[in-house]
Amino acid sequence: MPPSASRHVSQIITVEIIGFLAIIALSWANELFGLPSLIFGTGHRVNWPESVLETAIITLVAIPVIGYTRRLVLRLHYLEGFLRVCGWCRKLSAGDEWVPLEEFFEQRLNTVTSHGICPACLVEQRRTMRRAS
Repeated sequence: MPPSASRHVSQIITVEIIGFLAIIALSWANELFGLPSLIFGTGHRVNWPESVLETAIITLVAIPVIGYTRRLVLRLHYLEGFLRVCGWCRKLSAGDEWVPLEEFFEQRLNTVTSHGICPACLVEQRRTMRRAS
């Protein structure tokens, strides 16, 4: 996994964990201080078992949600890493434009290319030349 993908996953998971912790904190603040009674002026009775149960339920929901989020974000980064190649002219997608393969390597990878012929194409070209002569 590329470092940028790992960083993005960590940031997203951190925000998600903070959200679940905020829900748990709100649940406990409600139990300890009786938020509705503070707002509406009614009586308040502390119910510890209810808060423990709420915390357990929130945690049981948080664990699979965080796991699925991690998997989805990693999959998204994996799919975004693919190069899009035109099926007809073999140009590569580089943002908003389509550029030849050689230009893509030069711009994005700072790599100069040169041309050659692979063994399979060499055999095919020799066959074609023999048929033509």
